[in-house]
Amino acid sequence: MTKPTARGSFLSVSRALTLMMLTGAPLLPTSVHAAAPQVRTQAPGVHRLLLGDFEVTALSDGTVPQTVSEVATNTTPRQVKELLSRDHLEDPVEVSINAFLINTGTALVLVETGVGSFFGPGVGGQLQQNLQAAGYRPEQIDVVLLTHIHSDHSGGLMARTGRAFPNAILRVHAREAGFWLGRDDRTRGSVDPKYFEEARAMVGPYQEAGKLKVFGDGDTLVPGIRAMPTPGHTPGHSAYVVESRGERLVLGGDLMHFGSVQLREPSVTVAYDVDERAAAAQRARTFTEAAKRGDLIGFAHMPFPGLGRLSAEGKGYRWIPLNYSSGQRWEAAKARTE
Repeated sequence: MTKPTARGSFLSVSRALTLMMLTGAPLLPTSVHAAAPQVRTQAPGVHRLLLGDFEVTALSDGTVPQTVSEVATNTTPRQVKELLSRDHLEDPVEVSINAFLINTGTALVLVETGVGSFFGPGVGGQLQQNLQAAGYRPEQIDVVLLTHIHSDHSGGLMARTGRAFPNAILRVHAREAGFWLGRDDRTRGSVDPKYFEEARAMVGPYQEAGKLKVFGDGDTLVPGIRAMPTPGHTPGHSAYVVESRGERLVLGGDLMHFGSVQLREPSVTVAYDVDERAAAAQRARTFTEAAKRGDLIGFAHMPFPGLGRLSAEGKGYRWIPLNYSSGQRWEAAKARTE
């Protein structure tokens, strides 16, 4: 126990404090320490949800800057600028690169693999670290599904030492494999030859190892996941319908690239579309059905985690992002599967 302060000492201290306040003398130290240094990196790009008995994890591969006014077609730069400004965006736009991991309880299925190192340092290439942040290792992946073989979807298939997912079976639509891996120049049209070289570099090693398995329209790939043909962006572009206990998720790949533009103007296409007219038609069909059903949708290039629903609004659609859940209400579903 400390000794009580004498009355005289207390009064002296009190007078001194009063004088300091009246004269404006600072009570805090005269030297101010610098604030903590800024981190300037994102937290791991991982977002989890339950879909019936399935656990779905959205994984970020990072972002890529895109000058939308140069890439968007069937529109004008002025219209693109106006549509972007409604969402407080300016060209170039930082576009997400998303992948989705589905744990069905019996299989671990990865949809898309990101861009890997194709776009250079600082652009994408974060899938592996975010996969591990989600609690998984690449050798655990049983099946890899690609909506199509463009490099920002297939670029993560390979690592420096070989196949990035050494135990996985790679699944793509038969038309997609035939187009990108085939040798018939008559089907290629005006597509940049580099895309074919990149496709062979990424998919070829899986084919050589006997790990590539093609599928057809509407095929079930694992129980609860089936392919839905959506050709146009590429000849074999496929969406994936994931269903468990009456809940449904549609993973739409590149049915849409720039939400701020193509949600309001679904007829806008992109320079990457192999068949622009077919791509626009597939988008219209899929969006109409998804809005009527209230389906949850995952897109490869909507802002991470790229999950939401569509609501018809005029001639276009409104994007309703998935409501965030901390997982506190998942215990009943977890107990059901154990």
